[in-house]
Amino acid sequence: MFIKFILSFHPVLQAGATLLALYVLLLGAARFRRLHLRQKTMFQWRRHVVLGTIALLSWTFGLVLGLLLVRVYWHGFLITGTHGGLGILLLPLILFGLFSGRQMHIHKQQRIVLPLLHGAINLFLLIMALSQVFSGWQVYSEFVLG
Repeated sequence: MFIKFILSFHPVLQAGATLLALYVLLLGAARFRRLHLRQKTMFQWRRHVVLGTIALLSWTFGLVLGLLLVRVYWHGFLITGTHGGLGILLLPLILFGLFSGRQMHIHKQQRIVLPLLHGAINLFLLIMALSQVFSGWQVYSEFVLG
């Protein structure tokens, strides 16, 4: 029972990070509409930066936690197949989201390409994170629930 509790940390953390990322996407959509669609919107810059950073760092922490839990409890590495492999492939996208967001936050200036690339990659990352729910549920059902 205790092991099931411990093994639930990863999916709960990742689900929370994904829900937070959905909210951050809504905040970022205002920036997109303003910058590319020329609509008058209010972009909550600071909230987007803080919550986006928390979401991306949570995904990173959850990814590392998932790898560690698999190693400690099942004595393997990437034994969860597509779920674990895709998780590792998402790490460079997470890092791009963090560093591109930090660059725009620290060096505020008029830009077109970097915000568009930042948003597109983070949108793709969010879609991939949502797809991880399905493979993650299969892993949880098979390995944890039995």
